[in-house]
Amino acid sequence: MYNIVRISGDGIGPEITDSVCRILEAAKVKINWIDARAGEAVFDETGNPLPEETIDAIKKHRIVLKGPLTTPVGAGFRSINVALRQKFDLYSNIRPAKSVPNVDSNFRGVDLVMFRENTQGLYIGKEHWVDEDEKHAESIAVVTEAASEKIITAAFEYAKKYNRKKVTLVHKANILKLTTGLFLKVGQRVAKNYPDIEFQDLIVDNMAMQMVINPGQFDVIVTTNLFGDILSDLASGLVGGLGVTGAANIGDDAAMFEAVHGSAPDIAGQGKANPIALLFSALMMLEHLGEHRITERIRSAVYAVLQDHKDKCTQDIGGRGTTKSFTDAVCNILED
Repeated sequence: MYNIVRISGDGIGPEITDSVCRILEAAKVKINWIDARAGEAVFDETGNPLPEETIDAIKKHRIVLKGPLTTPVGAGFRSINVALRQKFDLYSNIRPAKSVPNVDSNFRGVDLVMFRENTQGLYIGKEHWVDEDEKHAESIAVVTEAASEKIITAAFEYAKKYNRKKVTLVHKANILKLTTGLFLKVGQRVAKNYPDIEFQDLIVDNMAMQMVINPGQFDVIVTTNLFGDILSDLASGLVGGLGVTGAANIGDDAAMFEAVHGSAPDIAGQGKANPIALLFSALMMLEHLGEHRITERIRSAVYAVLQDHKDKCTQDIGGRGTTKSFTDAVCNILED
């Protein structure tokens, strides 16, 4: 029995979280859910978008499944997601992008995994006004040797564990010579510890172009925070969008698995929400827990629904069904 913190989130979050939990139950995954709250709804009630009791629950149980959150305007947080990543040093943001059956995209056979450093870089929002008139702003990118080594090592270890053949490090060291130059230097050093894995480095603008010309040339990708934020969404676009890609945030002592798409309040409660992204995130959670057999059972069931019961899928992925019809279809396969 696993004790896992469950944050259903805002907007469509409760619907897709309920869907995922039903599917895990149908697969006979033994989970004791510890419900916690974060986001706009709890802020409206308490004035705090990230309550201390939620922080305490994560400290105690260390594994989180989280639906999409809305960061309230004026709440004192740039992002609740960023706050959670930094609070628990979840330095590895892992975003697989893999082609799935019967979902429209311009490419077939894409199978890459993005490792994004999650705690440093420009994305942390370390910025200030230079002048009192607020007409001159500066932003600081923080890159350290220690954090770079952790994320790059994590990427290589993943490649080694899952028999991946190549790691591509993405940087802008031709211009940002100190920050991403340091990241590249660390990568070159770490790569020497993995002689059986091919290593290459690419400048970020070339990388973006190469990904839309021939994504099949990439396997595991590792990069800094802001570059990873952009390229991971690009990677999702190669396989059908954010609605079919999962995400994990993993540190040494805690892990959070989340849907990276928005909370979509405009369709909340209408049965239109596609739960696949959160479900694939939950499958990453099961893999993290060592439940590989159950993970593959659920993934096979999802693929079967996409392939043979497309009418049960939600409209955003070309079906005519609802959140419930998709969930029922997956559960029926698992319960046969």
